[in-house]
Amino acid sequence: MLKAVILIGGPQKGTRFRPLSFEVPKPLFPVAGVPMIQHHIEACAQVPGMQEILLIGFYQPDEPLTRFLEAAQQEFNLPVRYLQEFAPLGTGGGLYHFRDQILAGGPEAFFVLNADVCSDFPLSAMLDAYRHQPHPFLLLGTTANRTQSLNYGCIVENPQTHEVLHYVEKPSTFVSDIINCGIYLFSPEALKPLRDVFQRNQQDGQLEDSSGLWPGAGTIRLEQDVFSALAGQGQIYVHLTDGIWSQIKSAGSALYASRLYLGQYQLTHPERLAKHTPGGPRIRGNVYIHPTAKVAPSAVLGPNVSIGEGVTVGEGVRLRESIVLHGATLQEHTCVLHTIVGWGSTVGRWARVEGTPNDPNPNDPRAHMDSESLFKDGKLLPAITILGCRVRIPAEVLILNSIVLPHKELSRSFTNQIIL
Repeated sequence: MLKAVILIGGPQKGTRFRPLSFEVPKPLFPVAGVPMIQHHIEACAQVPGMQEILLIGFYQPDEPLTRFLEAAQQEFNLPVRYLQEFAPLGTGGGLYHFRDQILAGGPEAFFVLNADVCSDFPLSAMLDAYRHQPHPFLLLGTTANRTQSLNYGCIVENPQTHEVLHYVEKPSTFVSDIINCGIYLFSPEALKPLRDVFQRNQQDGQLEDSSGLWPGAGTIRLEQDVFSALAGQGQIYVHLTDGIWSQIKSAGSALYASRLYLGQYQLTHPERLAKHTPGGPRIRGNVYIHPTAKVAPSAVLGPNVSIGEGVTVGEGVRLRESIVLHGATLQEHTCVLHTIVGWGSTVGRWARVEGTPNDPNPNDPRAHMDSESLFKDGKLLPAITILGCRVRIPAEVLILNSIVLPHKELSRSFTNQIIL
């Protein structure tokens, strides 16, 4: 018997995801047509012996989250429950706090997945590796180039046994090109080191915590408090994958993750990809169109386009590398490129809304998305354009490399601006 835990964080997290996280919790943001964490749940549900999926975070269990959980339980015929932390407890604190819930029923092992990663989730391969050589901690790792590895947890492994000999979270100098994917398989014994950290924190009193989490004994950081401490002691092993993987920290990375998942649908969910049909819009590459969306036959869509529920796409629209969210309207002959169009927003006819992609270097197979900062030297960096919820763009204007906060009605063109 197996279980899975998905760490979904809370409203104090996801700040780089604004203004999109104003309307919906970040884990429920649609990526490739379905909520971000549905990809995780689908992968977990396919593992033989999976009995229960637990979501741990400190979001209030509001209506969207409750509705999503009910729909997921029905669709996957599995218990999917949300356990709310009393305070932000770090990546390991929630696991320790809810240890009785996780271990109820005596699971052989349990997966732990961070919500803000995009992956093909090779969970069955991880399970095979664990059963071949059981250890308390099994980490999923992938490779990155030397420069970008500094932005992640770095793993030094024994190439013969795959034991983790050394682990450093976001090192200041190059340590290893193997990075932590934020996807783990733990045995029940893995909770003992978490208990040791908790007891040590209690003895030390209030912890000085530089990560911005509330200090206290319950706050446990898996990466720094457990992996770094236990590396080289025969307890932590790594399983390497060459499949798709990316973090989803910002809106730009959500667009890139949407492209990866749409490409993955060719193998996993071909029924979700739009097909070119007589009298229908022209489809180029991988495109998802929600069944309730109305798309004019002269529109040209793709590649990497995701169109949400109740969206209206007018005649002659060109849509590429974009996500159009629930209830938005693109009027006739608009051109939307490298953009996320928010819920209920309207783009006027003949308007052009365009962003600048921040994709990994296509010539480097080990490159990943850079950690984007919005500003450099006081200037807004070119990035994808984001229209918040219920934004109105007038006809015949250009919106380029801009972020428009919710409920704005624009009257002219904007370039390289945040419109408050």
